[in-house]
Amino acid sequence: MRFAKYHALGNDYLVLEPKDCPTLFSPLAIRKVCHRHYGLGSDGILYGPIERTDGTIGLRILNPDGSEAEKSGNGIRIFCRHLLETKRIKQGEEFRLHTPGGVVRCTVFDGGARIRVEMGHVSFRAPVIPHVGPDREVLDEEITVLGKTFRYWAATVGNPHCVIPVTELTADLAKTYGPALEVHPNFPNRTNVQFMKVLDRANIQIEIWERGAGYTLASGSSSSACAAVARKMGSVDPDLTVNMPGGKIMIGIGGDYSIVMTGPTTPVGIFEMHPDVPDQDIAV
Repeated sequence: MRFAKYHALGNDYLVLEPKDCPTLFSPLAIRKVCHRHYGLGSDGILYGPIERTDGTIGLRILNPDGSEAEKSGNGIRIFCRHLLETKRIKQGEEFRLHTPGGVVRCTVFDGGARIRVEMGHVSFRAPVIPHVGPDREVLDEEITVLGKTFRYWAATVGNPHCVIPVTELTADLAKTYGPALEVHPNFPNRTNVQFMKVLDRANIQIEIWERGAGYTLASGSSSSACAAVARKMGSVDPDLTVNMPGGKIMIGIGGDYSIVMTGPTTPVGIFEMHPDVPDQDIAV
């Protein structure tokens, strides 16, 4: 079975086409394929292109724990790079991708080294995220995990995010508190988690715990959500850079909190997976 592998600032995905795998793996098999030691190793699987009749190109995004994500900014950019590499789209021409988290408009530049994605609108409203409690914007509220209380802002850009502004930022914050925040009962569908430090009016820095994937070097949807939160806080200008351990993503924020994300992608290689891998008896 053939996979194409790419990374976006160290956030890596395997692309699996329906023509090579008409019936998608079970969640357990997905976990084995994505396993860093027993499988090919990745932060998830991008399944597509899926044929649609509405002029869009269908994409499913599978987390390495076997669950399905509504949207992934880095995954979308990687899939765009794959569509260019396989000559399904042309450089410089806008096209639309259909994800479970909504339709996004994409344009590929510089041979796939720079990809622009209109990620949609960020919402802070509890029912949309989803978040428990009355209909409101979830802004600067308290949340407690592992005996520590944080102030957080909740948002969605097609998938849920819990953004925690801090003055001192370390990777350990995400690694220590991310797992508990991901499954906090405030978020019925679990959540992505970001710890965010505002550097200046044009820069923020984030550490990420990704729902279904764990600690992550970079994330496009996390960058979008954090940029929107920083803007909602009044701390940044509409155009800013999100700095992550894996690199930088540029975010533009509209007056209606529409997000335009621009960032790089890099091909890794083409892999032919042994047919026994999804059925191996291994601990995952």
